Amino acid sequence: MTQLTPFLSDAEISDVCAPLSMPSAQCRYLEGLGLLVKRKPNGKPLLARSEIERVLGADRFGRAAQNDPSTGPNVVGLQQWSRGRKSHGPQTQGR
Repeated sequence: MTQLTPFLSDAEISDVCAPLSMPSAQCRYLEGLGLLVKRKPNGKPLLARSEIERVLGADRFGRAAQNDPSTGPNVVGLQQWSRGRKSHGPQTQGR
């Protein structure tokens, strides 16, 4: 198994941003995906592997995301919460 570095390589970033090749265009594209991107001194994007996993939900380079049901939205909890709220609609309030 290959050792993964904490940051994506230039080749991996090029793969994610294909067909974009200009560093500034790659940065804009990655930021448009919601990723936090820094710039290297040469202008190329610097992107943490954990940032890709955080935003996209899985590593696009081999590992699958964990199928953990606790990571998704809690639909039942949201429904219970919304039923317990007071309605602020156009009802008379007995004044």
